Amino acid sequence: MKYIFLNGSPRKQGTVAQLLMAVREDIDENKHDLEWINVYDLQMKQCCGCMKCRSTDICILPEDDAHRVGRKIKDSDGVIVGTPTHWGNMSTPLKLLFDRNVPVFIGEKSSGMPFPRQKGKPAVVVTACTTPWPFNFIFSESRGAVNAVREVLKYAGYSYLGKVVKPGTKKDGRIRKSLLNRARSIGIKLNKM
Repeated sequence: MKYIFLNGSPRKQGTVAQLLMAVREDIDENKHDLEWINVYDLQMKQCCGCMKCRSTDICILPEDDAHRVGRKIKDSDGVIVGTPTHWGNMSTPLKLLFDRNVPVFIGEKSSGMPFPRQKGKPAVVVTACTTPWPFNFIFSESRGAVNAVREVLKYAGYSYLGKVVKPGTKKDGRIRKSLLNRARSIGIKLNKM
C-alpha cells in the first residue's frame, strides 16, 4: 500500500505535522510506501475555473507541482490529510491543490453527474485550531475544517477512517498523550490494510 501524507500547514514541525507523524509512526515502512508532502512548499498556479479539466481529465494549466502531486494522489492507496483551521476551513494551499486536481478525485458523466475516482481508498483528516474546546466545534472552526476536507474525500469515494482534532493551540500547544494515541491507533489501522 502507498500512503500520501499531505501536510497542509506552513509549520513543518507544528501541531498538525506532529499529529500526522503520530499517525505515521506505527505504519511499517517495509510493508507500505509512505510519502510526505509539505503542501506549502509546492509551486502551484491558481485555478482559473475554466472547467476544461472536466472534459480533458487534467488541468490545462502549464505543468507544475499540482499536476505532479495529483498523479501521486491518483496512484496512492490512501491519503492522510492534515490542515490547520483557517476561518473554519482548510488552509489555502491545500484547497488550491484540491481545486487543481478535481479530475483526480471525481469524473463527470455525459449527464454532468459526478462519479468517484478514489472509491474505497482509506482517508484520514488531521486538524488543529486555536479555538478552545468545545467552542472549536460549536463555532464551526475545527468542525468546518474537517467538514471541508471530508467533502472532497466523500465525493472522491474515499473510505473515511477517522479524524484527529487538536483544539486550543493558542493557550495550550502541548499535544496530550491521549490524542497522540488516537493518531497512532489510526496509523495501526492503516498498517493492517
